[in-house]
Amino acid sequence: MKKIIFICAIALLSAPAFAQSFNFGIKAGVNTSKLTSDFTDENNLTGYDVGVFARLGGLGLYVQPELYLGSKGTNFTSVKADENGTEVNASQKVKFTTLDFPVLLGTKIGLPGIGIRLNAGPVVSFNLDKDAPFSAAYDDLSDFKNYKNNAWGLLAGAGVDISKITLDIRYEAGLSNISESEKYDQKANLWHFTLGYKIF
Repeated sequence: MKKIIFICAIALLSAPAFAQSFNFGIKAGVNTSKLTSDFTDENNLTGYDVGVFARLGGLGLYVQPELYLGSKGTNFTSVKADENGTEVNASQKVKFTTLDFPVLLGTKIGLPGIGIRLNAGPVVSFNLDKDAPFSAAYDDLSDFKNYKNNAWGLLAGAGVDISKITLDIRYEAGLSNISESEKYDQKANLWHFTLGYKIF
């Protein structure tokens, strides 16, 4: 919580310096996510992002806090032995519904109303709901499916503005271990593709 307050304070204190322009809008899109692990192979899981953003800027720089609801997770696959000792592929899907709060610092190049943006910054994700009904193939990993209520990541990407329309592509690298287990280190990594509309 102290980290969240610190990030909010930085955004608020920075606002006067970037107050030459202000935008507020809505955004939605899709993501592909993966929880990296040293125990299993992982496959990407497709999810969604939907929320709002604000942008305060001037002198070619801007601060952009966002708040959006999303889904993320992964498909785990692992080779297991059945009751006859035969190796079989076991798979399991883990999915989260999260509330994400990134604060991005960026720069924009172009003409008024149209331009290319680059941005990066931290993001904290709060788990609102998790679906990890591990099958019998993973019953021996009871602590593998226990997850924390929040996690930190780093976002970096690029975007395009065309009048009131915004297009963005970003990569999110997990910084903190989302697993409660002391044995299994899992971090969320995602690609985000979003379309936004500046209300004002």
